[in-house]
Amino acid sequence: MTWVADNLGLIVDLALVHLGQSAIAIGLGFFLSLPLGWVAWRYRLVRGPVIVLTGLLYTIPSLALLILLPSVVGYSTRDPANLIIGLTIYAVAILVRAVADGLDAVDAHVRQAATAMGYGGWRRFWAVDLPLAGPVILAGLRVAAVSTISLATVGILVGVTNLGYLFTNGLQRRIIPEVLAGVLAVVVIALVIDLLLMLVGRGIMPWTRATRTSGASGRRRMPRRMPVTEAAA
Repeated sequence: MTWVADNLGLIVDLALVHLGQSAIAIGLGFFLSLPLGWVAWRYRLVRGPVIVLTGLLYTIPSLALLILLPSVVGYSTRDPANLIIGLTIYAVAILVRAVADGLDAVDAHVRQAATAMGYGGWRRFWAVDLPLAGPVILAGLRVAAVSTISLATVGILVGVTNLGYLFTNGLQRRIIPEVLAGVLAVVVIALVIDLLLMLVGRGIMPWTRATRTSGASGRRRMPRRMPVTEAAA
């Protein structure tokens, strides 16, 4: 592992670039998915087409997408924006369904109660629907985040530098520690981002912890089922 010690600065620099590219794509994907997921939930006639079409975006091969996007948008394949837009598309493909499913999971009686208390449509969405849909959306966001961080390495194949550089350069020069360092760096970034999202979710949605705690204590307090012989006696 001498190579890693000698090139630690390079690994850190590439990791920061990789993290920045991924974070922008995750954020853009999340904010674009909110209105699309809301439309899919609110209007049942378009729910199927919206979810299917956005889901199909994930089936596009990543390398092909990064080559085709510049010809459509008009920038260079080596532009970091090319990779960020591609990653955003894949994030949207995952998150639209998560947003729609999360809003579906909100109890209709809660919505009715909020409406009866005078909440308008938009106010109810931000104050009631979105917070209660939060756990499902957060689960989808965590999946999208890990997927985005992993897919970002493909950018090196079209000239966008990030941790993918360690893969291609290590393979070309047959330096296995360089390849392993790239893999480990990607895994560490994914784990850290996933942990941060989980902690943020617990911080802004404390009621989910209370629900899990009450459910667990309720199961512990369940009385022991009487044997058949005792019941018969």
